Amino acid sequence: MTLFLTLAALVLLASVCVGLVRVVRGPTHSDRMMAAQLMGTTGIAILLVLAPVVRIPALVDTALVFALLAAVAVAAFTRRRLPGEPR
Repeated sequence: MTLFLTLAALVLLASVCVGLVRVVRGPTHSDRMMAAQLMGTTGIAILLVLAPVVRIPALVDTALVFALLAAVAVAAFTRRRLPGEPR
């Protein structure tokens, strides 16, 4: 089981690397933001997969905090600006 979880974490890490390429190359701001969200969600998944492997249950709590922060970050990035509002 430990080998399977470790391999799953490596596959997720590869997904983070692909997301990093999309963040750098773009082409639009929406693509970059969605790739950043992918990286955040995948990072949370990596923490959840590795928690039983390294036997640190606090990683589950850390993943929960990151998930809550990611929801706030999406709300901040997608907030619509009104006409005449400063950037």
